[in-house]
Amino acid sequence: MERYRSVKIASILGIVGNIFLLIIKGVVGFFTNSQAMIADSFNSAGDIFSSIMTFIGNKVASKPSDDDHNLGHGKAEYIYSMLISIVILGMSLKTLQSSLLSLIHQEAYTFSIWLIMVCVITILVKFSLYFYTNKLSKKHNNLLIRANSIDHRNDCVITLCTLLSCLFSLVNIYIVDAIVGMIISIWILLTAIKIFKESYDVLMDKSIKSEVKEEVFQIIEAYKEIKKVDHFNSTPVGYKYQISFTIFVDGNLSTFDSHSIADNLEKEIASNIDEVYLTVIHVNPIEVPKKKRRV
Repeated sequence: MERYRSVKIASILGIVGNIFLLIIKGVVGFFTNSQAMIADSFNSAGDIFSSIMTFIGNKVASKPSDDDHNLGHGKAEYIYSMLISIVILGMSLKTLQSSLLSLIHQEAYTFSIWLIMVCVITILVKFSLYFYTNKLSKKHNNLLIRANSIDHRNDCVITLCTLLSCLFSLVNIYIVDAIVGMIISIWILLTAIKIFKESYDVLMDKSIKSEVKEEVFQIIEAYKEIKKVDHFNSTPVGYKYQISFTIFVDGNLSTFDSHSIADNLEKEIASNIDEVYLTVIHVNPIEVPKKKRRV
């Protein structure tokens, strides 16, 4: 499927790009003792893990349904997204601690033109990855790749802050470096919490969005034979939903006719609403008062 193939390519590009950035950030950060750059290198390490989890999660989610998993393996996307968020959360707390200690002890670092060069290279690489993954996330509605896209975008802003701290060091203002390191850590922390919440919502079977539910009911309302709708339920199946509800039709209709209404409705929902993976409709009869004939 194109969706899973595209995510696979994006995750491989993310792994390669972030390994490159981790190496140059780590080396330059270590030799200059820049806390902002060191924090940025930890961020790249987290990005590598994220890309690897995206690759594995995408591979598992792409498996078709089987006897043990009747609705497929789509929720793997959210399980691996949650793992990504937990690891990123731990890294953000570690880098926050390092930056805070640097702020307290007022540690200076050695300015180097390599700090500027690494910042520029990072921004170019990350913006390219963001542009590519953002386009894919909108096309395929994939939380794993959207998490990567958000991370790439955040990295562009974060590295701009690192660049700012480098420029302040030219006039011997080193406190900015520690503050920027803390800002980077907090930004990563908030991103991790957001991804965790989105993954948690799906794994806990959060209901379909109200706007999508409204679209379903607009389609139902076009069927004049349906007198009432009840027991609407929705369950996440990967990045889509299985929905079920009961329709009430004239009890005088034949079984064939009443179920034909349900079949047509299922097909129309499937062809018009991308978020719906499967529609299950239960048909109940209802007594419809007959119109009195005029004498």
